[in-house]
Amino acid sequence: MNKRNLVAMLALSAILAACGKNEPAPSASGAAPAAPAAVTKVVVGLDDNFPPMGFRDEKNELVGFDIDMAREAGKRMGLTMEFKPIDWSAKEAELSGKRVDMLWNGLTITDQRKEKIAFSSPYMENHQIIVVLTKSGIKTKADLAGKVVGAQDGSSAVDAIKKDEAVAKSFKQLKTFGDNVTALMDLSAGRLDAVVVDEVVGRFHVAKKADEYNVLEENFGVEEYGVGLRKDDPEMLAKLNTAMDSMKKDGKAAEIATKWFGKDIIK
Repeated sequence: MNKRNLVAMLALSAILAACGKNEPAPSASGAAPAAPAAVTKVVVGLDDNFPPMGFRDEKNELVGFDIDMAREAGKRMGLTMEFKPIDWSAKEAELSGKRVDMLWNGLTITDQRKEKIAFSSPYMENHQIIVVLTKSGIKTKADLAGKVVGAQDGSSAVDAIKKDEAVAKSFKQLKTFGDNVTALMDLSAGRLDAVVVDEVVGRFHVAKKADEYNVLEENFGVEEYGVGLRKDDPEMLAKLNTAMDSMKKDGKAAEIATKWFGKDIIK
């Protein structure tokens, strides 16, 4: 075989081998992406030391008014509610970082918070009350001048106090705490002169120590509670509002409120 014929045969063999390969079929252009998995669980962020809204009982189980409300709403939405205690002062970061899907624990609706998160329809009204020791002699907000006042860090109580600039500037110090329970303990110990706290929480503790605590007639304003969600989750917000509206209409929300507060305080 001469050199020319050998080259021709090798070339023909290469062509035949290439033709014999099983080439993968090209994918269909414009194929629809796989549908996202249906949401079945929602992670609810809360402060687990905020009775009676959300706290741990003697068995270390999470209980409270907002816990019951969230569970009932979850049933109506076809979702399982998983409760996750978080640092309440970092709640917006927990939500935006998708470590939780909702903030449901006595969350006050404010214009400042609306810039970062979406809110459900309001479901309760609340006041920022002033709790003092009965023996303190403090009767009005004016009497707080030169006093040390406590509030929960990151709470709407701090915002409410700062709005009343004249009174806030009269304090000797505004001291913040990780939770309201610790602030009230410092009040009992004499390290604080007053605590500004959500009424639903303050009344719960005052009722336990009626002889020790007194609630002033004046307060730092009225506000509304709502559930916080991410702004990019409008479908979840709509479902939640529908569930909560149905709870109000059929009396379930009133039933839960009566269980925890002795009366219907649903807005």
